[in-house]
Amino acid sequence: MRLKVLYHGNCFDGAASAALFSRFLEAREGSRLSGTAFVPVQHQQGNPFPPDAFDGDVNAVVDFRFSPSPRLDWWFDHHQSAFQPASDRAAWEADRSGRKFWDPTAPSDTGFMARVLAERFGWSAPELAELVRWAEIIDAAAFPSARVAVRLEEPALRLMALLEATQDPLVPTRVIEGFRTRPLAALAAEPWVTGLLEPVLERHRRAVEAYRKAARLADGVVEVDLADAGIASANKFIGYDLFPEARYTVVVSRDPKRAKVSVGSNPWSAVPRSHDIARICERYGGGGHPVVGAVSLPPDGLLDARRVAREIAAILRAPPAPPR
Repeated sequence: MRLKVLYHGNCFDGAASAALFSRFLEAREGSRLSGTAFVPVQHQQGNPFPPDAFDGDVNAVVDFRFSPSPRLDWWFDHHQSAFQPASDRAAWEADRSGRKFWDPTAPSDTGFMARVLAERFGWSAPELAELVRWAEIIDAAAFPSARVAVRLEEPALRLMALLEATQDPLVPTRVIEGFRTRPLAALAAEPWVTGLLEPVLERHRRAVEAYRKAARLADGVVEVDLADAGIASANKFIGYDLFPEARYTVVVSRDPKRAKVSVGSNPWSAVPRSHDIARICERYGGGGHPVVGAVSLPPDGLLDARRVAREIAAILRAPPAPPR
C-alpha cells in the first residue's frame, strides 16, 4: 500500500502536517504501508492539483484546499478559503467517510490535526509535541516580537526559512523525514541543513536590505515590490520589524513559477485588524486566512500582480464596509 501526501509547499505548517499525518498512517496501517510520497502543492487560480495528484493507494491532502475527487481519502485543512470553487463545500459536507476535517479557526493545520487524531482516533505522538508547538507559533505568527521572527535564531525558524526559500524538490522531503523522527535542534544542526541554510540566510539578509530600500509606508500599509530585486521570497515579518506602526503589508515578488502578491496583517499592532485578508485575496483568485493571504498569478503576470497589489493596498487603507 503506497501513501501519497499532498501538502502546502514552501510552508513549515504544511511540511509538519505531512510529517504528522504520515506517522499516524504508518502506525495505523503497519506493514501494509510500503512507502510514502510527499508532494508539495501551491495555491493558484483554477485547479491546483495535477492530473496524477491522487494516484496513490491512499491519498491525503493536508494544509491545503479541498478536492472533491473520489480518490481523496484523507483531508485536513484550516484555511478559510478551503473551498474553491465554493461549490466544493457541498461535496465536503456530503462526505460520510469520517476522514475529512476542516477548522478555519485553528491556528495551524498541524495542531488541528494533532487534536483530531487524538480525539477521533486515539492516536498521539508525544515526541512530536515540539513540532506541533512550533507549527502553532509560526502559522499563527504568535512570536513575542517581529524581531524574533526576523532574526531566525531558533532552530524551528531556520528550518522555516529553508522550507520557504528552497526550490530543490528533494529538500522538503528530507526535512519532512527529519520532522518525523528528529528534535528540531538536532535536525537544524545536520551538516546538510547548515550547508543549505548558509546561502538562504545570506539571501535573507539581502532581502531585509532590499525591503528596507523599496518599502513605503502610507496610512498604515507597507507596500514593497521585490520583483526586480532578485528576491523570490522574503520573510513576511520584515515589514513590521522595520515599521512597527504598520497595520498591513502588501508585497510583490516573483520566481520562475509565478508572480505573487503576499498580504499580511501586523500581529503586534496596537490597532485591531479591521479587514479579512482571505476574503480580499479571494476576489483575485487567491485566498488564505483572515490575517494573511496571497494571490498567485502566472510568471508572466507581473503587471497584473502589481495592479492587484495596488488595489489591495487601497482596500486596506480604506475603512471596511459596514456589515449588511
